[in-house]
Amino acid sequence: MNENYLGNPNLKRSNVNVEYTKEQVAEYIKCAKDPIHFIQEYIQIVNVDKGLVPFKLYNFQNEMVTAFQNERFVINKLPRQSGKSTTVTAYMLWLILFHDTQSIAILANKGSLARDLLGKIQLAYEHLPKWLQQGIVVWNKGNIELENGSKILASATSSSAIRGGSYNLIFLDEFAFVSNNIAENFFASVYPTISSGETTKIIIVSTPNGLNHFYKLWSDAVDEKNQYKPIEVTWDQIPGRDEKWKKETISNTSEEQFRQEFECEFIGSMNTLINAGKLRSLPFDYPLKKLGNFVCYEEAKKDHVYVMVVDTARGVGLDYSAFIVFDVTTLPYKVVGTFKDKHISPMMYPTTLHNIGQHYNEAYMLVETNDIGQQVVDILHNDLVYENLMVTVHKGRAGQQISSGFGGGSRTIGVKTTKQVKRIGCSNLKDLVENDKLMIRDFDLLAELSSFVGKGSSYEAEEGTHDDLAMCTVLFSWIVKQDYFKEITDIDIRERLYKEQEKMMEEQMLPVGFKDDGVIDNEKQIFDNPTDRWVMQKTDDYS
Repeated sequence: MNENYLGNPNLKRSNVNVEYTKEQVAEYIKCAKDPIHFIQEYIQIVNVDKGLVPFKLYNFQNEMVTAFQNERFVINKLPRQSGKSTTVTAYMLWLILFHDTQSIAILANKGSLARDLLGKIQLAYEHLPKWLQQGIVVWNKGNIELENGSKILASATSSSAIRGGSYNLIFLDEFAFVSNNIAENFFASVYPTISSGETTKIIIVSTPNGLNHFYKLWSDAVDEKNQYKPIEVTWDQIPGRDEKWKKETISNTSEEQFRQEFECEFIGSMNTLINAGKLRSLPFDYPLKKLGNFVCYEEAKKDHVYVMVVDTARGVGLDYSAFIVFDVTTLPYKVVGTFKDKHISPMMYPTTLHNIGQHYNEAYMLVETNDIGQQVVDILHNDLVYENLMVTVHKGRAGQQISSGFGGGSRTIGVKTTKQVKRIGCSNLKDLVENDKLMIRDFDLLAELSSFVGKGSSYEAEEGTHDDLAMCTVLFSWIVKQDYFKEITDIDIRERLYKEQEKMMEEQMLPVGFKDDGVIDNEKQIFDNPTDRWVMQKTDDYS
């Protein structure tokens, strides 16, 4: 009877009885207990120079496998061509062979890459001795299933890739190359799958690619603000890579490419508005709280002045409706709250804006009106009667200016983002951030700025990314150089300083002497003891 799976002599079909020798039983038990032993003794991989060779783990690969075995969440930052993905696939093969009913998902930034990784597992499987194999139930380019109930699925990373499934291990390969919006949606979708078990594992492996979701997960892991164990490998830990190899690689590529792909720096996009080095140095804070899609970093403070800048989308799941709340009381200005929602209706959006604006001391609010924003302005002004809506006036060649709302000229509520407004805003934003006059704080905003790049004579989001929060910051930066903005902030500062000084004088005032200038007012001085103290008594005696 044919014991091969679909005629493949290297694969055993299911329900085939195997007779083991004592040595094989002992070896099987040893392999089941020790994944490193199994990998080094039985896994075959393809070497570009030597063809099929045994997989002899480097020291850092030993560390990786040990972490996979002992930790639930592991994030790995490694150079290109370091054997990182091969190490994970070898561990997954061990897992499905020696553990029943294991369900594994391989997810990569491209479906073809995920299938290539599954292909590595299949190649190694075909070169195992038959007494170590499980019988095959399903075997194709997208998934495999063994007779012990264990299976592996390969797919592109997306919010729907593993929706509804239950998995023991999820492997995210080259996660830094998955766009931010897909990464966010993926984790929103997949987290219930992860949290459904107490032993579910996630392995993330990638070379850095800018300030994105992978960067945030890595930073949090290093700072011990999440549960991931970070593993970092440098290019010189890989045998055969020395200074000579480094110089040759740089000469064939570039210094910057080497720093990102081999030294694993989070360099990000080229030609960003704000200096890339400055962006990498900017810290991001953890929210004080989240209320729906509003992320709060600071509660409103008495006597502080706040400005809200608002961008409106159509609420059909494409661009985001977004706004940022800035504390402009003193320098540096601070982001104290952000909001992003791609599904909120323009009819409902004004209520959210009104509520947040009221909470932040009736914040001054500037709404962009290029598209559907005019509808938002009309509801805020006419229906909700929000008083602190910013007004612009057209001043000929000088363009739009923020106005107090009084005086002559054509005045409109909100602002249209013209080329001039955007150019001035971008210039001011670069100055504010690079000279530490604006505290960004919000990670999503930082990520958008890291992909806000020059195109022609302007700046916009790279393909596959968004710039809704970034544009709110551009418009805010346009505001800060306006005379009206300086007036509202200066007035508040003067009032606050005056009150503080007045209070301090009242608390610290000591008894003082008086000089009689012969002028009598409506207050009579009555001294209990002229040399000791005095009191003031109100009187109607003007004589």
